[in-house]
Amino acid sequence: MKLVRDVTVCEGCDAVFRTPRIRPREIAHCPRCGTELARHPGQQRERLLPLTLASLILFAIANLFPIVEIELQGRSSQTTLAGAVVVLAGEGMSPVALLVLATTLLFPLAQLCILFYLQAAPLVWGAGRTGGAAAAPRRPPGFAVLVKALQSLRPWGMVEVFLLGVLVAIVKLFGMATVVVGPALWAFVGLTVLLTSLLSFDPRSFWEMAFEREGMAEAGGGR
Repeated sequence: MKLVRDVTVCEGCDAVFRTPRIRPREIAHCPRCGTELARHPGQQRERLLPLTLASLILFAIANLFPIVEIELQGRSSQTTLAGAVVVLAGEGMSPVALLVLATTLLFPLAQLCILFYLQAAPLVWGAGRTGGAAAAPRRPPGFAVLVKALQSLRPWGMVEVFLLGVLVAIVKLFGMATVVVGPALWAFVGLTVLLTSLLSFDPRSFWEMAFEREGMAEAGGGR
């Protein structure tokens, strides 16, 4: 199959156009059906790697430290997300436990790891090779599969839904017991904000970034 550069296919009507040149804050739409063809990323590409690293740090805090500590009649109890999953499974709610585990731990972690790999791998391998831009790796192994997986995982990460449920439970418990908010809850709040920003990035833009690196490598090799 021959790769055709500088061509965009509309997802709405399958019309083929030359890739539009857009300026900051501009959005290109299909003239036939109005579907969005391209959007200028602004500074989002430069911010993506730092946001991913910050999200991974907050994700670790959110899962290693207690979410809340409850004191009732002299007894104190605290739990982590993993502990909540274990309790749900022990109470005979295995499907619910599996759903919580997948949507709040496995799927978000997979998204963050894929994002980090897709951004860090070209930097690391490019720095580790000699011979200039032409010798730099064009795409990391598994690039196409991981970009598709990232697109498929987007609807399944539900950290914000879990956070909302925890906040509702805390509000209801305030009248019955002493509730001490743990560091994990604050980490979940920050993680929700960062994930919202990360998920606004279109995974298809990784293809554009890969093509740009390939163009730079070819230009460097032609000198």
